Amino acid sequence: MPIHNEDIAQVFDQIADLLEIQGENAFRVRAYRNGARELRGLGQEAAQLLAAGADLTDLPGIGTALAAKIAEVVHTGTCQALKKLERELPADLPELLRLPGLGPKRVHALHYDLDIHTPEQLYRAAKDGRLRDLPGFGPKTEAALRTALETHFTSEPRFKLASAARYAEPLVAWLRQTPGVDRVVVAGSYRRGRETVGDLDILVTARQPAAAIARLRDYEEVVQVLEAGDTRATVILRAGLQVDLRAVAVECFGAALHYFTGSKAHNIALRTLARAQGLKVNEYGVFRGRQRLAGETEASVYAALGLPYIPPELRENRGEIEAARRGLLPELVTLDDLRGDLHCHTNATDGHASLAEMVAAARQRGRDYLAITDHSKRLTMAHGLDSRRLLEQMAAIDRLNERLASEGVAFRVLKGIEVDILPDGGLDLPDPVLGQLDLVVAGVHSQFHLSRADQTRRVLKAMDHPYFTILSHPTGRLIAEREPYDIDMTRVIRQARDRGCYLELNAHPERLDLSDVHCQMAREEGVLISIASDAHGIQDLDDLCYGIAQARRGWLTKGDVLNSRPLKDLLPLLRRTFHA
Repeated sequence: MPIHNEDIAQVFDQIADLLEIQGENAFRVRAYRNGARELRGLGQEAAQLLAAGADLTDLPGIGTALAAKIAEVVHTGTCQALKKLERELPADLPELLRLPGLGPKRVHALHYDLDIHTPEQLYRAAKDGRLRDLPGFGPKTEAALRTALETHFTSEPRFKLASAARYAEPLVAWLRQTPGVDRVVVAGSYRRGRETVGDLDILVTARQPAAAIARLRDYEEVVQVLEAGDTRATVILRAGLQVDLRAVAVECFGAALHYFTGSKAHNIALRTLARAQGLKVNEYGVFRGRQRLAGETEASVYAALGLPYIPPELRENRGEIEAARRGLLPELVTLDDLRGDLHCHTNATDGHASLAEMVAAARQRGRDYLAITDHSKRLTMAHGLDSRRLLEQMAAIDRLNERLASEGVAFRVLKGIEVDILPDGGLDLPDPVLGQLDLVVAGVHSQFHLSRADQTRRVLKAMDHPYFTILSHPTGRLIAEREPYDIDMTRVIRQARDRGCYLELNAHPERLDLSDVHCQMAREEGVLISIASDAHGIQDLDDLCYGIAQARRGWLTKGDVLNSRPLKDLLPLLRRTFHA
């Protein structure tokens, strides 16, 4: 059974989590986390590199010890270092990390101070009021954990969109090799670009449906077959992801694709509209009585109801059907619309590639500009830049731009910083330095648990700063790991409108922050959005595709996106945010 980079990265994440729970050295923990991140960003499977005789220590952030563990996982499917840690700690303890708001440090306190190591024990302690006196907890955290645990006990596991993609894309490629199979499409929440995916709904058209079913059963990552009939099958992959495969007739493919793409609310609304016209819509087509009017394509399904095609990302019953009826559907932004990237990091702080390497990679991807926005000094864990080091980096960028211009290269490196927003709303570097940059990206990286009023006041004050350009990852969330901090996003969006600055849609798969709802709110207020990779390595630049999916769910068009502008139009928009 093949070992993917995601599998090895999960092992490294588990090791890092268990080491941190034990209170191990922070540098050792960070080495595993960096290794996991590097693996997820690799454009090639580590197993393939090893088979080709490559030296994995040539990869950024991968030393001799990590390279040996990668090889161990590839060759044996397991890692003795992880097994040793698992033996040293209660078996159920890592399950606590799946709860929002519980990181390794808090789990350390729960385990060593209260002897809690199962979700059930934690729930009892929260109900009894025994958590609030622990450092870093308090009554609000205790109440939030009770709610999270109640949800945890009843919810099904979901995969982040990028993680689901790592399993969906190889499986689709495998199925397309089946003789007689014409089309293979993943439907469901995956096709709608939702942040998390519960399972994979795959539709195929095939001259011999049984061949597609057999091909799925033979897939080497299938560990359990729940059902296998003549035209459908349900299996479980080794990662725990459920796959439902349906073979459908060509004349019904569009109707089936629409039906299984969903959402349920969108489909119900469409069926209601059909009934008002004396029609019936189902997975087999659009019917008037027994007469099939449409169904071979999705466009034909919508056309039969007097509607233009509605893109999958909009199908959430949030006004898309009425907009379609009135001819007001937006022409959604695409990845090709992006001209550059306004948030990335280098190895000057916590990135894994040099300035020159990041620029070369952006050029290779067809971008026209790239903003270098390393962390500021307050973020000591990221080796943030102080004024002196930032000025040195700015000089290096000037030299690089001069060299590119002398070579006739039409590419611009923009000078920026991701400056920390301090608890009082100030920015982490002095104005005389910030004023020399092309843009200032500012974000909250600490004290996430302030009250709604205090957190909102903090961010609004930062946005009023004369050298503020873009608010990065505006709610601070990490999907399924850290809840958004409590902040009044309506006020933040309107502040951006009134101040003339911008908000970021952070495309990192762990963040996707702004949410789709907040993107739509910003669009309605006329606030431009920067779709940014927040890249910490070369492969992270490709995460923009996930930002585009989120932007499309938020109804954003090319005109709503700051970095869809060519450089000559972008620079005045950046300069106007400086009010010194």
